[in-house]
Amino acid sequence: MKKIFIILSVLFLAFSSFAMAEDAAIINAEADIAVQKFYQNVKGGEAFLNKTKGYLVFPNIYKAGFIVGGEYGEGVLRYNGANQGYYSLTSGSLGWQLGLQKRSMIIAFVSERALDSFLKSNGWTIGADGSINVAVWGASKDLSTVSFERDAIAFVFDEAGLMASIAIEGSKIAPIEK
Repeated sequence: MKKIFIILSVLFLAFSSFAMAEDAAIINAEADIAVQKFYQNVKGGEAFLNKTKGYLVFPNIYKAGFIVGGEYGEGVLRYNGANQGYYSLTSGSLGWQLGLQKRSMIIAFVSERALDSFLKSNGWTIGADGSINVAVWGASKDLSTVSFERDAIAFVFDEAGLMASIAIEGSKIAPIEK
């Protein structure tokens, strides 16, 4: 029975990546909107992003689950003042779950070491990759008064839907062609 759920989860993720594939221009436009929402909702957010070495923007991450669950989103990596590549975020889960959710996420690379490590990798699993530490940061805190001790910080915001979880551990980020 467990094998059936795993197979269904893999099929769900494969279908999601095919069904939701977006054009680079659409991802860029939606990323611009997500960054503006981040600036509006996170005090000190604009000054913080301007100080980072780069950041990934996933404007729309969709999560659905009914016993078997999965999530998928596409985003853009920005550094040196330009869009530098496109990435997908996927994960699957098995267990008692029910609902739908949409959210946005920005992963900011605070250090050059973190950005370089990410660029040299051919994919990254949040929480499992030892070269980059990620902390989920609530949108209600003022970033201008915080000193960060981590190389990368994940900001989850603009959530909508019935699955109110912000768990990102185990999500796989991989480069995609656009």
